[in-house]
Amino acid sequence: MHPLFSRHAVFRRADRLQFDLTTLRLFEATAEIGAITKAAERLALAPAAASRRISELEAQFGVALFERRPHGMALTDAGRALLAHARSMIHSAARMADDASAFRQGDRGIVKIAACTSAVLQFLADDIQRCHATHPGIDIDLQELNSHGVMQALTRGLVDIGIYEASLGRLEFPTRVYREDRLVVLATPHHPLATRKAVSVDDILGCDVIGLTEGLAISIALGRLANQADRPLHMRIRVGSFDSMTAMVAAGVGIGVMPRGVARALATGKRFRILLIADGNDVEGIWPTRQFLLCHLPADEISSSTLSILDLLAQQVSQNAKPA
Repeated sequence: MHPLFSRHAVFRRADRLQFDLTTLRLFEATAEIGAITKAAERLALAPAAASRRISELEAQFGVALFERRPHGMALTDAGRALLAHARSMIHSAARMADDASAFRQGDRGIVKIAACTSAVLQFLADDIQRCHATHPGIDIDLQELNSHGVMQALTRGLVDIGIYEASLGRLEFPTRVYREDRLVVLATPHHPLATRKAVSVDDILGCDVIGLTEGLAISIALGRLANQADRPLHMRIRVGSFDSMTAMVAAGVGIGVMPRGVARALATGKRFRILLIADGNDVEGIWPTRQFLLCHLPADEISSSTLSILDLLAQQVSQNAKPA
């Protein structure tokens, strides 16, 4: 082991660490690309200077951030842990710049929002259009993730606002109710359930179900319902999007469970039947109606631009949010 990274190495105190945003951005770019030469090109740095910056950063912390391999660089465990902090610091600097811009030029800035797919497809297109109309100087950086991903992005300070499905729990951040939707079953006209006006959880558990990628709120809810009923969940295949689920349903692979607003947008024509799910005693009272939460970092940690967008979204919630 190099003596610099030995357990006897002398580490600098936090108030004596010296690195700039360029070095942090280089650290992030190298982690994403896996090659310091290409990362240097992205930041318009000379390769030798970039390599020196990474080495000096490692020296200051006394740990190796990357494993040097013949065909690139891979993060070490320490590198992965410190990368989250680096991204948070880069984001904080961007918020500082946004605030400075807002004071110089008026209501301007960038707001980072992470939202689950169901919210993006059903609500956010209209909401963001209203945000742009009301605050034309504020740009919105929208990340579409699953609900767990949204919660993680908020916890790590990578976004300003998050929208996720409420059954997964609440974070220790300010939270408000955003919207509600209702889940339905999507089937073909020839499926045994297609002639029913409404289906039950038992009906769903008796069929082959097309699931969504593990970690998405609908898949988690289906698993909970199966456990509650002490019955197996026949999930023949998992797909990564509602578009893929719709295609699998059309091919007769199984039934799909999705928000009614999404089903109406994707499952058009005579190839599909959209079936209501009957209300019943369910896990935590969340089936088939679901609630979405609008969660954000504490007010003293977000920019004035973010507060403007947050107030607009919250106002729309109070006026327009109704069960689907």
